[in-house]
This record gives sequence, C-alpha cells and structure tokens, in this order.
Amino acid sequence: MEQNQETTGATMKDVAEKAGVSTATVSRALMNPEKVSAATRKKVELAVIAVGYSPHAMARSARRSESRTILVIVPDICDPFFSEMIRGIEVVAADRGYLVLIGDCAHQNRQEKSFLNLVMTRQIDGMVLLGSQVPFETSIEEQRNLPPMVMANEFAPELELPTVHIDNLTAAFEAVNHLLKLGHSRIACIAGPQDMPLCQYRLQGYIQALRRSGIAVDPQYIVRGDFTFDAGSRAMKQLMTLPQPPDALFCHSDIMALGAMSQAKIMGLRVPQDLSLIGFDDIELSRYSDPQLTTVAQPRFNIGREAMLLLLEQLQGKTVNSGSRLLDFELKIRGSTAPSLREKD
Repeated sequence: MEQNQETTGATMKDVAEKAGVSTATVSRALMNPEKVSAATRKKVELAVIAVGYSPHAMARSARRSESRTILVIVPDICDPFFSEMIRGIEVVAADRGYLVLIGDCAHQNRQEKSFLNLVMTRQIDGMVLLGSQVPFETSIEEQRNLPPMVMANEFAPELELPTVHIDNLTAAFEAVNHLLKLGHSRIACIAGPQDMPLCQYRLQGYIQALRRSGIAVDPQYIVRGDFTFDAGSRAMKQLMTLPQPPDALFCHSDIMALGAMSQAKIMGLRVPQDLSLIGFDDIELSRYSDPQLTTVAQPRFNIGREAMLLLLEQLQGKTVNSGSRLLDFELKIRGSTAPSLREKD
C-alpha cells in the first residue's frame, strides 16, 4: 500500500487507525485544532506520539514546503491586551494569503506536543511569539532548524530573534515621572510577573524615576500580580494595610490598574483625589472606567503588523537582522491622575 513512501515511518492513516478516527479528522486536528473537540485532539496527539508519525524523508529534505499557515503564540488568550496585536497580524496575513492559527501559551504544558508537532511536520511556515517564550523546549542550535520566528511585544535578547516592541523602561520612567510632577512621593508599583522581561524593564523605569527624584525605593511598595483584575484588587488591599499607604500607583497593565481602582472605591477612596492611578497598554476598557485611566499607549495594531511583515520578509528568503525594532509609545493623561493634596512633609 505504501511502497512509495521514502522511509518506514508511520503515515497519517496509521495515526487515524490508532486514534480510531478518519484521516480527515487527523488532518483537521493537526492543521486546524480549533475545529475539533478537545477530546478528539487529545486522541490524535497521543496517536501521533504512539505511532511516531512525522513527515517522510522527502518532506524533511525538501526546502520547507509552504503551508501558508502562521502560528501565533499568545501568552494568554483571555487578556484583551493581545486582541489588537492579533488583528495587526491577521490583516497583513490575510492580505498575503496566509492563514493564522492561535496557540494559547497559558496552557502550554498540555499543548507543547501539538505545537512541536505542527512545527516538525512542517504544517506551519513561521511563528509570531507575543511573549518571550518559545512554546516548547529548544536550544539555540535547534532553533536554526525551526521555521522563521519573530517576537512581538516582548524582548528576550538571548533568543536572538527579530523583535518589535516599545521601550518599556523609558515608558515606565515617563509614567512615574508624571506622578512625581503632580507632587506625589509615596508612589507604589503593581508589577507583573518577575520572569517576564517587559516587567523587569517597567520595574527598572519605576526605580530609576524615583531615584532621579531622590526618593528611596521601598520594597513594600512593589507588589507582584499576574495581569488580572483580581491581582490588581489584591495588591491594592495589601498596599492599603501599610503604615504609610501610597497616594499614587503605577501599574504594569491597565487590567491590574482597573482592578486596583475598583478595590480603592470599595475601600472608600476617591480616585484621583485620594489616589492617583496610572496604567499601561491603553486597552479600550481604560477609556470606559470612571474616571478614565491615565495610561501608556502602545501601538498594539502596528506591533502586530510590523511583526508579520518581518516574518514575511524571512519567508521570502530575505535575511532579517535579529534584535529590536522600537515603536513609539505615548503617555495618555486622563482623569485618574491629579495633583497631590497631601501637605508637604
């Protein structure tokens, strides 16, 4: 039946038999995983591993066959921050006849094998990473055998990838500087996870702005969160139990800032009279809070767009330098920040 196969490797038919589904379902589970149920996807993934299915030697030795499909790895699909970036990627991809698959890294462990399988079976032409992590274990040496990759939004120099992002350190510095100019000196920071490079840069910007103004950095004023409303709310509660609670707050994301604002109101604090709040990202929701949120606007659509254009250049065989392409940010001053009412000490 399969005499013309280049190796003794397993076929899609073997995978189908092992999983107890049709070859069409196997194809769909691998190419368009969102179109099959989680249970079917799991069965197919396990069957792929069990029978050792991988492309035959012809496909491996041929120059990467074109699937005209791009895999976009999103750190958390539930976070509205990424929607505009994905739209930027989609618009360029659609214009050039590429299909975009979305992979959610928040549930990475379960999906690691299926991501790797998509790559190994050459079912995707390239990847856009919207976080700082490649969604499976890989060394720099192995990376050279992977399809082209571009990073957007984040910056991880050790991966040596072409990258599109803003200057997070300077943006954070300017945001905190805005609070300092309003006369605030007790400025706390609701930071994102420590392992995310952009959070490290934003924290550095906060620290540098305080130091520049001769204000000592109080470790109790730095609380970590995971970019959720709940994290902002919890951090706010924690900060308000301090003997000297802050009168201004710099948050690493709008979502956490809005969580903090909501909690502040529950605690009877008025924003901005009792507490000035500044977010980061300028998601659409930030214009609908009461008061509207002062924030750092990132050109999210353009970040996605530029990343996809960089990927297309690589797919056309052009050599693209790794490293940063910096896009501009903008401080949007709205109603959640106001001059400090505190008497000068």
